[in-house]
Parts: sequence; structure tokens; C-alpha cells
Amino acid sequence: MKIAIIGGGNLGCSIASGLAASGFVDAKDICITRRNLQVIKHLGEKGFCISNDNNKAIEDASVVILAVKPFQAKDVLEQMKFTPGQILISTVTGVWLKDLIAWAGEGVEVFRAMPNTAIAVRKSVTCIAHEKVKPESAEIVSRLFEQLGSPVVIDEKLMDAATVVGACGIAYVMRFIRACTQGGIQIGFSAQQASLIVEHTVNGAAALLIENGSHPEQEIDKVTTPRGCTIAGLNEMEHYGFSSAVIKGLTASYDKILE
Repeated sequence: MKIAIIGGGNLGCSIASGLAASGFVDAKDICITRRNLQVIKHLGEKGFCISNDNNKAIEDASVVILAVKPFQAKDVLEQMKFTPGQILISTVTGVWLKDLIAWAGEGVEVFRAMPNTAIAVRKSVTCIAHEKVKPESAEIVSRLFEQLGSPVVIDEKLMDAATVVGACGIAYVMRFIRACTQGGIQIGFSAQQASLIVEHTVNGAAALLIENGSHPEQEIDKVTTPRGCTIAGLNEMEHYGFSSAVIKGLTASYDKILE
């Protein structure tokens, strides 16, 4: 399998590095494009194919990943010469399947994918949407993103919501981690100690939910003893609107996308 990544920005480069590191494809079978090749020169030195010619990059590619800015998508796709049967995966925010299909032309299997920045460490949850594609093509796309984290297939109408929960969500969790770290410093830890404890606590909390398939409240109940310190802290956070603030933040981000 050969893969072309159109757009050698942070996302495109992270996808390329992750796929090669996983062994899904060899670096030499991944071609990344960017107008200024100097920016991605380091990838060429690692064995990746680099190019500033999109059409040359996709000539022999089975899968083409579009990782450009939203305002660039139409012009880039209309100038590309696809071969029927090629798989096109767009990571471009806000560009719908119907438009991607129209710009790419007939015979191309089109998907939308919304990863998050954890793709850089192969831990991204990636939401995928498609319409009327071959089952084998859907399987290829799913396996590709399994190398980079956890793929989830959703209806396209939920892609904006996926951006908020999955992509913006990274920032929300980071802000929570930062706040917990600051609190840890205030009660006696060094910044380094507090950061380490909080980061691994968050990692462990997520693992409990993922591996046990449990509900957050079930895990909370395990550490909230009567008249204990955990419930005292939780109640104080709720008095100050913790859950409400998170929900309002999510809906504010969603409203912004819809503008």
C-alpha cells in the first residue's frame, strides 16, 4: 500500500510518522507534499517521499489523505487527477462529503476523518464518516486509524460535534490537568511532582473507564467514602459550577463552529 498525504503541516506529518512507526506501511511508501520542501526536509532524511507536486504524489497511491486548510480544499482537489478506486480521506474541518465528492470526481471513495492532536503519540480518537463506500475501503480506513489510536464511525451530521468533544476536548482536559497541578502546588508539592501525579492520575482514570467499560459515576463511588475528603472536594467543585462550566464550554465551542 502506498499513501499520499497532501499537506505537510503538523497533522499531516504526525499521521505520516505514526503510520511508519506502527509498521502499517514503510516510510518510503508514504509521500508528503508541501509547497516549501525545506519545511519537511527532515522527513525526507528519515526515508519518507517528499514532494511539492500533488499529482505526482498521488500517482501510485491507494490512499490519499487531505490535510490542508479549509479554504484550500476546493482548489487543491479540483487540480488533482484522481484514479477511480482511490480512497480519499479528508481531515479538513467543515468541508462536507458531498463537496469533497464533487471536487474529487467520480469513482473516488471519499471519507471524512476528525482526529485530535494526540495522533502525534498514536493515541487519537478519530471520528470517521462516509457514504456509499465499499466495505473493503471502509476496512482499510479503519485499520489505518487503528494504528494512530481509536477510530469511531459516526454519522456525518455529528462531525461538528466530534470536533468539539474529541478535538477541542484535548484542550479542555489539558486545562483540567493544569488546574489540578496548580492545586497540588498550593498544598505542598513541587511543580514537577504535582504535574507527574496529576498526569498519571488522569491516564489511570481514563484507563479504568476504557478497560472496565464502566460509567464514571461507578468509579467515583469507589473513592467517595461517607464524610470523606473526596466527596467534600467534589461537592465544593459543584458548588462553583464545575459540571455546568464544562457543559457550557462545550456548547459555546459548538455554537462557534455553527456560526
